[in-house]
Amino acid sequence: MAIFSVYVVNKAGGLIYQLDSYTPRAEAEKTFSYPLDLLLKLHDERVLVAFGQRDGIRGIKFVVLADPRQAGIDSLLRKIYEIYSDFALKNPFYSLEMPIRCELFDQNLKLALEVAEKAGTFGPGS
Repeated sequence: MAIFSVYVVNKAGGLIYQLDSYTPRAEAEKTFSYPLDLLLKLHDERVLVAFGQRDGIRGIKFVVLADPRQAGIDSLLRKIYEIYSDFALKNPFYSLEMPIRCELFDQNLKLALEVAEKAGTFGPGS
């Protein structure tokens, strides 16, 4: 499963945080002789878009782009809100509605995404 991106949008609609976490697997280069007897078709890959808004912070939206088969997106959104509350809002140098520039926020968000991709869900104690 994969979580592609996380976005935090303020109430004015401005992007205050963006994290692109998905790196495609490296594929081996294949060479063929000319002419080829195959037909290449483009297949659409669906992406799940999950929006989250918590009652404590009006107007702030958390957006997660993930594989539709990824489990536990709702609990991931709750975890992102918790990380935002702990490391952005409690930071004395952070102003509400401004871009999030906090190393601890980045580190904990990346860790939460790794856990979500491996486990699929967050338990109540995480």
